[in-house]
Amino acid sequence: MSAEKSFPHGDTAWFQRDRFGMFIHWGLYSMPARHEWIRNKEAIQDEDYQIYFELFDPDMFNPKEWAKAAKDAGMKYFVITAKHHEGFCLWDSKYTDYKATNTPAGRDLLKEVIDAFRAEGLKVGLYYSLIDWHHPDFTIDTLHPMTRHNSMPVEERQKINASRDMAKYRKYMLDQIEELLTNYGKIDILWFDFSYPQAKPDGKGKDDWGSEDIIKLIRKLQPHVIIDNRLDLPGASDIVTPEQYTPKRGMTDENGKPVVWEGCQTFSGSWGYYRDEMSWKTPELCIQMLIHHVSRGGNMLMNVGPTSRGYIDSRAMNRLEAFGKWMKYHSRSIYNCTSAPEEFEEPLDCRYTYNPETNRLYLHIFSWPHKKVVIPGIGNRIRYIQLLNDGSECLFTVKDGSSGTHMFEKGTPGDADVLLPDLKPDVAVPVLEIFLKQGNERGTGKKEENQLV
Repeated sequence: MSAEKSFPHGDTAWFQRDRFGMFIHWGLYSMPARHEWIRNKEAIQDEDYQIYFELFDPDMFNPKEWAKAAKDAGMKYFVITAKHHEGFCLWDSKYTDYKATNTPAGRDLLKEVIDAFRAEGLKVGLYYSLIDWHHPDFTIDTLHPMTRHNSMPVEERQKINASRDMAKYRKYMLDQIEELLTNYGKIDILWFDFSYPQAKPDGKGKDDWGSEDIIKLIRKLQPHVIIDNRLDLPGASDIVTPEQYTPKRGMTDENGKPVVWEGCQTFSGSWGYYRDEMSWKTPELCIQMLIHHVSRGGNMLMNVGPTSRGYIDSRAMNRLEAFGKWMKYHSRSIYNCTSAPEEFEEPLDCRYTYNPETNRLYLHIFSWPHKKVVIPGIGNRIRYIQLLNDGSECLFTVKDGSSGTHMFEKGTPGDADVLLPDLKPDVAVPVLEIFLKQGNERGTGKKEENQLV
């Protein structure tokens, strides 16, 4: 078995500090408003999909509002679909006519988005689909809308593919990637989507995309760029990108080594604007998802799907505003944080995050308990505890294994009983900020006669 090829890598230091980003799925599919995969799901052919291109006119498009909403939510970077699977380009690419400048919109929409988000101080990420259902040289495969149309048999698609040339499509992708990395200033993330070599009989992978050539071009033009793991090229990616699920623990490679990762998530079940989608997550659940990602050492990229008129609808804005309200008082438990040391056992219905620079531990309480929370095993390492939202002290007692009281059971030596207010603080998820001791420093917690040293 040959060793994995070595590739240069981008800069993930800022990425692991910032932790929270906005994904934006926006394209022609916002007009039918029933899923960004509508061409595949409904087997819509080019001639029928053309109406959306001819009428695309986002008259309420104001990317400054998008950027402000992201910043106010506490997001530090964004990734937008420069081109999704439908093949439509938001920028004025000289390699295709299928672009925003040829619609009634009549301008480079991608440039306006990048400029607006940069002005708010957010880092720039571009999503580029490896799939293209519009390009004449992209060969028809199991995911292509033409395959779904009339259940096209393999023999028929092979006959059509005889006149298509993936080498030309690979050149098209390289040309467009060069445009994006040349004409729009510093790009921080390139998010490719996606490879499917396992899809028989004609899935596509690294050889179909020319993934090595893509990597070489990126590292030549902007070597710092973060690249996701969807080019089907082991060893070339900077981040792993679990989609629509929350890992139970930190992610590792096949050798058990921790990897940089980012979960991409939606407010509902769709990425593009879906008017009739009803399975929207509650604001509290969205906040818990962010906490859980960071508690396992990852980032969260939360998606919005703007309408075809160009604004973010009220359902998405409601959840962005909820993030902002919570992050205003609790961002210290997210930025610069990661998973806690392994010996720190999480209490029931809680998640830890940890800032290794400040040596502070953050306990996020998903279900508010009665009177107290028990922190297992590390009581002798605690110096001070406060509620993060208002900085109010929370008294604690470290168990020594002696008899309990009418309020507290005997418990395990080293556990800390932390007194809590009867009423849950008026925040979606309360957080305890736990100041840990440095070296042999003694704590200042109350009732230290029982402190283990």
